[in-house]
Amino acid sequence: MAKKNSYKEKEKTEKFSLSIFLIYILLILFCIVIISPLLIVFSSSLREPGNMQSPLNLFSQFSLDSYIKAFQKMNYPKQLLNSIMTTGGSVLIIVLISSMAAYPIARIKARLSKGLYYFFIAGLVIPAQMVIVPIAQMFGNLNIPNNRFTPMIMFITCSLPFSTFLFTGFLKGVPVEVEESAYLDGTNLWQRYKSIVFPLLKPATVSVVITQSLWIWNDYFFPMVFISKSAQYSLPVGMIQFLGDRENPAQWNILFAACVLSALPLIIMFTVLQKQFINGIAAGAVKG
Repeated sequence: MAKKNSYKEKEKTEKFSLSIFLIYILLILFCIVIISPLLIVFSSSLREPGNMQSPLNLFSQFSLDSYIKAFQKMNYPKQLLNSIMTTGGSVLIIVLISSMAAYPIARIKARLSKGLYYFFIAGLVIPAQMVIVPIAQMFGNLNIPNNRFTPMIMFITCSLPFSTFLFTGFLKGVPVEVEESAYLDGTNLWQRYKSIVFPLLKPATVSVVITQSLWIWNDYFFPMVFISKSAQYSLPVGMIQFLGDRENPAQWNILFAACVLSALPLIIMFTVLQKQFINGIAAGAVKG
């Protein structure tokens, strides 16, 4: 019996190790599929603009000429400022409006609050691209100018359903008792929200900032539709000029350099602020 049990345990151990080995192989293949395009882009960006060798010849040349031309043609400082203004302003308004909307929805136990909750959820179903034509016509009838602030209206509107849904779900896990002492002391609704409720929303706020910042920063559809002056373009729209057309071929090495320059601010931001993100999530887990 002892020999049979040891044989079964050995067989289970071998099966377990084999399954772990297969999982690691799948993970390695998945990482290769994800990382390979990034390596090709970065390798091609380090070539001279006229170097048209196969992009699979990784790091065959090291030159900053493509970066210099991309920096100059994009007017990188101006477009970087436009992207920062659009992303920062939109995310700030999104956090304020969605958190304030989620507060009464999560706290008031009534049919109206449930109706508002489902109303915001319904906004997740309809993509903005489906209604972009009537929205553009409405903006024209309202004489809304096409400048760098016009896409912010769309970014804020499209982000509110998801952000409100996220804040509402998080607020439902925060007990009402944390506000009772402040209520008994005579503080009004705004003071309770500002001093007690909003600081507890730090994990949800971090999640909203991360998800919406990435989407708004990388989006080129709304700026392309609603901005008419090239001086007010954001970084993703500035990259489109390197795609070329039938008469002017695409400048791939410069385009890849422009992609790296556009992603660089986000990489730096998350590298510097990753501790704050982790601390905020950890603090929310302890409080919850």
